[in-house]
Amino acid sequence: MKLKHTVAWVGCTAAALLATSACGTEGAKSAAKAVDNADKAMAALARATDRTQNLGSAEVKMSTDLGTGTGPIAMNGTYSWGDGFAFDVKMDTKAAQMQTLTSSPTVRTLFVDGAYYYDIDPQPSGPLKGKEWMKIDGSAVFGEKGGQAMAGGTGGGSPVASMKALKYASDVDDLGKQTVDGQSTTHYHAVVKANQMGKLKDVYGDQDNMLSQMTGANGSMTMDIWVNGKDLPVRMKQTFGSATVTMDFEKFGKTATVKAPPAAQTGDLTELVKQQQQQKQQG
Repeated sequence: MKLKHTVAWVGCTAAALLATSACGTEGAKSAAKAVDNADKAMAALARATDRTQNLGSAEVKMSTDLGTGTGPIAMNGTYSWGDGFAFDVKMDTKAAQMQTLTSSPTVRTLFVDGAYYYDIDPQPSGPLKGKEWMKIDGSAVFGEKGGQAMAGGTGGGSPVASMKALKYASDVDDLGKQTVDGQSTTHYHAVVKANQMGKLKDVYGDQDNMLSQMTGANGSMTMDIWVNGKDLPVRMKQTFGSATVTMDFEKFGKTATVKAPPAAQTGDLTELVKQQQQQKQQG
C-alpha cells in the first residue's frame, strides 16, 4: 500500500502535538531561577500555568502550517491533560490531502496512549480493508526515544508544558497589551532552547525523525502567548524550523476522556510509514 501525501496529514498532527510539548520534566530544575527572576512577566506566566494545569482540558481552534507551500491546515476540538495527554480534534480533509482515505470534509483525529488514530472510510484492500480507523504509533513520527517521550502519562505533551517552557525561559519579553479574540491580553514572547525541553529534546531537532526532516527543526522554538485578565491563555503560537502552529483557547473545562478506537476496527500502518521514511532517506 502506498500512502499519498503522508507529509501533510502526519506532519500536521505531529507539529500540533510537538508545539504543545516544548517543556516536560526540566521545569522543576529551573524553578529556582524563575523565583530569583521574580519580575512581573514571570509571575504572570506562573499564575497562568498553574490555572491552566488545574483546569485539565480546553476546546481549541488550531492552524498548522508546515511551510511546504500547501498552506495552513485547520484543526478544531479538545485537548486534555488532566490524566496524561490526549486530543480529539477534527482536521480539514482537503487541506491535509486525505481525500483518498475519506469522503468526509473533516477527519476526526485522536492522539491517545502515544498513538495517532484517523477516522477514515473502510478501504477495499490492504491493511485498511474494512477498517474504520487508521493507527500510526508516535515512534513512526518522532523516532523510538521521541515516541516514548510523547507516550508518557504525565501530561508532558499538554499546553501546560509549553507554558512552563515559556515561564522558565531566560529571555521572556513583555510586548504589552493586545486585543485577541475580543479579549484584552498581555503578549509574551520567548525563544525556548533545546536544553529547556526536558525529554522532548529526544524529539525536537533529531534529524532522524520525520517531523524534523519535514520542518528543518534546529533545536530552538520561538513561542508567543497572549494571557487574559483571568490569568488564562487566549492564544499560543510556536514556530520551529519552517512550521508554525497557532492555537486559540475557546473554553476550559474539566479533564476530558479520550479513548482509543476498538482494535478490531483499526488498521495499523506504523511499520508501513517507517518503511516509507527509510526508503525516502536512502533514496
